[in-house]
Amino acid sequence: MDAAALRLSLELAALTTVALLALGLPVAHWLAVSRWRAKFLVEAVVALPLVLPPTVLGFYLLHGLGPRSPLGRAWESVLGSPFPFSFEGLLVASILYSLPFAVQPFAAALSAVDPRLVEASHALGVSRLATFFRVSLPIARNGVVTGAVLAFAHTLGEFGVVLMVGGNVAGETRTLSIALYDHVEALEYGAANRTAALLLAISFAVLVLVHALQRRPLLRWNGR
Repeated sequence: MDAAALRLSLELAALTTVALLALGLPVAHWLAVSRWRAKFLVEAVVALPLVLPPTVLGFYLLHGLGPRSPLGRAWESVLGSPFPFSFEGLLVASILYSLPFAVQPFAAALSAVDPRLVEASHALGVSRLATFFRVSLPIARNGVVTGAVLAFAHTLGEFGVVLMVGGNVAGETRTLSIALYDHVEALEYGAANRTAALLLAISFAVLVLVHALQRRPLLRWNGR
């Protein structure tokens, strides 16, 4: 088992999930409450990675943030390393690629919050930000947890965009999915089987966790 690849995959998935909670929740809240007629355009952009081949996303990221582009040169001057074949570049690509897996469950959960509760909070003089954290977010917590877990699991299993942007640099961009591919390419089926089994076990555990968290309020309500 490639311990470095496992550590890198978990670190990438965790940082991507944290970033999507910070960036995705405001976007999801806006999608849930906005009455803008052209909101569907934003929804389409958010959902685009669901249908866009990861190689296409990786190509445009390399084109826009590569060493020859102005943004790429600015990236390298700030971070000290080029966008391609770096963990930071891999993180940006993972955030964009996993965006709909977080934002869509977030938005669905926030849309289900009773607007009368939000209006009552505002009527009591509570600010919009405080109302979001005290009223909307606790009610929508199951959807938020679901989105976070899906983003984590999706990032953990990424392959195409990881290979396009990060390549295969040991200790820097070589994730478990890349390690699995390398084992198969080298006909190391025993190592490939162990890596695949680990990814399967982690994915199953993540799904069990999200279903267990969703059932807990129901169990308490039923008094069981």
